[in-house]
Amino acid sequence: MPLPLAPSYRVILLGSDEIALAAFTVVRSLPGVEIVGVYSQPDRPSGRGQEVKSNPVASWARIEGLALFQPEKLTSEHAQELGRMKIDLGVVMAYGQILKDDFLAATHLGFINFHGSILPALRGATPVEGALASGLQVTGISLQQVVRRLDAGPLHAAAELKIAEGEGRTALRARLGLLAGELARSALPGILSGASRPVAQDESKVSYTRRLTREDAALDFNASASELVARIHALEGWPGSTFIHAGQSIKVGAASADDSAAVATPGTILTADRDGVKVACRQGCLCLTKLQRPTAKMLPTGEFLAGYPLHVGEILPSSPMPGLVGPIAFSRPPKA
Repeated sequence: MPLPLAPSYRVILLGSDEIALAAFTVVRSLPGVEIVGVYSQPDRPSGRGQEVKSNPVASWARIEGLALFQPEKLTSEHAQELGRMKIDLGVVMAYGQILKDDFLAATHLGFINFHGSILPALRGATPVEGALASGLQVTGISLQQVVRRLDAGPLHAAAELKIAEGEGRTALRARLGLLAGELARSALPGILSGASRPVAQDESKVSYTRRLTREDAALDFNASASELVARIHALEGWPGSTFIHAGQSIKVGAASADDSAAVATPGTILTADRDGVKVACRQGCLCLTKLQRPTAKMLPTGEFLAGYPLHVGEILPSSPMPGLVGPIAFSRPPKA
């Protein structure tokens, strides 16, 4: 008597950011899984030369020979196309588009999403940045069933990760991506088989993050030094963290907090030497150890000061720093 055939599952992947690659690689490797296609954001101009480039997920899909779909916007036609594919499950991580009801209904098991926080905390577009800016010690990855409300779907699984001392956004995102891969390996088989029963989130513990803008880069020395260090770690890369000096925007590459009291107006430069530029804050001092002026390289403070002096006693202007986390959902910022 022939052995029964192993179950076969038709799966699509939806993602655009590098953080999704570990999870997608694991999903593809699971027994019985066939990746029917990958949905990703369109190729776009990037960098100073505005060369059109693929995002990391689209590049991976091309290298792996997977069918790639890059619609500018998902429409009812895409939902109908998905229905014709007879998809069992959609797996989402950092895709960048809202999935409407007709699209969500077009697969047998719906869609699941890997989110970069322990839900219901830090729903929204920037959970990694929100965790760092808030000074959290622990974050993680949640695996949720997708619903039309923002990151409000019931949870299949979650895994925690301790944030390392001095860790910035780049390193934390990389570790969370690997954690998502581990969660995919342990949780996806139960979801595909129908054995997993997701649990509703606790709505009393919800918080939200928002999309970043260029204006978020400005530093406010009326905050505490520890708050500013957390902000610098959170905004590492883009938009970064900056202050204005002599009409120029100076970018901060690295900084630490000194909790000793500074009897000076917030923003006052207290020291400026190869050990760092120490700036008075509302509480404590911010020690800037890597700086960059426009069109130049990021440099250790000693090298930076050799070509661009900052003088003790100067007062750097402060700019308001809108919060990255709040108790209610943020409205989307207008497009530039």
